[in-house]
Amino acid sequence: MSGPESGAATDPAPGITCASLPADIIELAALRERTQVLKALAARRGLALPSAGWITAARETLVLCVRPERWLLLTAPNPPSAALAGWRTAGAGCAAAIELSSALTALYLAGPAVPEVLARGCRLDLHPQVFLPGSAAATYLAQVPVMLAALPAGWLLLGASARAFGFVSHPSVTLAALSGERTP
Repeated sequence: MSGPESGAATDPAPGITCASLPADIIELAALRERTQVLKALAARRGLALPSAGWITAARETLVLCVRPERWLLLTAPNPPSAALAGWRTAGAGCAAAIELSSALTALYLAGPAVPEVLARGCRLDLHPQVFLPGSAAATYLAQVPVMLAALPAGWLLLGASARAFGFVSHPSVTLAALSGERTP
């Protein structure tokens, strides 16, 4: 039998929860031979810059590294360019700081089915003994470039944003609106 048997108890918990993660996203790129200076600067700000393939969290900030000597910082949204200006000033001479908030969308995925669903369209081995909590990687998901990180209680997915094309999220779409029916 491929489905649950009649009368069998079903798990009421959802397989996947998906939430948009509003964040300022800044890329820090260490200038040539200035990585240690940048790491010391980040440490003074209470952040650890992880090695390639890892993610760290501190002070309401996620720091993701999927390429050598480059880090993505996800912070709570601030006034436009405030976080970027702070890192550009602090990192002058040791890093380039680039605002990527408009280019990337951050999603938080949770639930027991997330690894299996991601594995269906992903080139990574997401088995928990291989892709450990704290792991991060750049990959393709259904032929779309993404960054993926395993968090202790879920997954972070960063992908290209459609904001440049006018994408707006509407939380209350109805079937009547999608079918073209007018509502009173």
